[in-house]
Amino acid sequence: MTTRIFLTLSIILSSLYSATAQSNLPRLIIRGDDMGYAHAGNEAILKCYKEGIEKSIEVLVPSPWFPEAVEMLKQIPTADVGIHLTLTSEWDNIKWRPLTDCPSLRDADGYFYPMIRPNKNYPKRSVVENDWKLAEIEKEFRAQIELAMRKIPRISHLSGHMGCTSLNDEVKALVKKLAQEYHIAQYDMSLMDSGVLMAGYIGAHITSDEKLQSFMKMLESLEAGKTYIFVDHPGLDVPEVQAIHHIGYENVAADRQGVTDIWTNPRVKSLIKSKGIQLIGYSDLGR
Repeated sequence: MTTRIFLTLSIILSSLYSATAQSNLPRLIIRGDDMGYAHAGNEAILKCYKEGIEKSIEVLVPSPWFPEAVEMLKQIPTADVGIHLTLTSEWDNIKWRPLTDCPSLRDADGYFYPMIRPNKNYPKRSVVENDWKLAEIEKEFRAQIELAMRKIPRISHLSGHMGCTSLNDEVKALVKKLAQEYHIAQYDMSLMDSGVLMAGYIGAHITSDEKLQSFMKMLESLEAGKTYIFVDHPGLDVPEVQAIHHIGYENVAADRQGVTDIWTNPRVKSLIKSKGIQLIGYSDLGR
């Protein structure tokens, strides 16, 4: 009997020690944004989850490749998926429109405006420079949420494309209301309330090699017991993505190929393992 009790206590203490040790490790969400912007973008995001370190995937519901994204996500049923709420269509050669009838959010051609805030390269073509209506933003956000939840039932969170969910305090309050109403526990603003820290490249990150070195420096800097999120946009350097750009961001294909290369790099995966960094999704934040 005494031996059995001793063994039971040993198991309990071992479990407690293991749980404590794990709680002191850095936790990191690797979030791949903009699924739906291109076929090659969808392929890259899928690759980064299957072969790399990506744990969260953000879907642009009004985008042209959203239907393919829905089908692709069926291949990775354990992936953490968020609705990347959007009010913009920023690329010059490819455009998308609102899901709803919302005149204050559309340009003269019926597309979303390219920018959220004023941009010298796109004068008077941002949301804030036009007479946007909060009621129309709510209508559009609801349509995006409902379509995404219908097609991808495992949605865990909301995020904002190009910062549209932080347009002003009214929009922030709207997103919080919608998250509560649709029973979506996590959304952009709630991360700060949960103590999640934004991680970013440390140092120059223009070339692929600079990107890799800067990303690894970021991993080295993560502190025990803290939770971080790192956001970027996987892609492939192929003709389709080479044709996607806007003024001020012309090297989209090369830049996003660099993200894919980093997130699938064996050296990166090895460093994450050696530092004991726990890769998590939004759905793990409450645990």
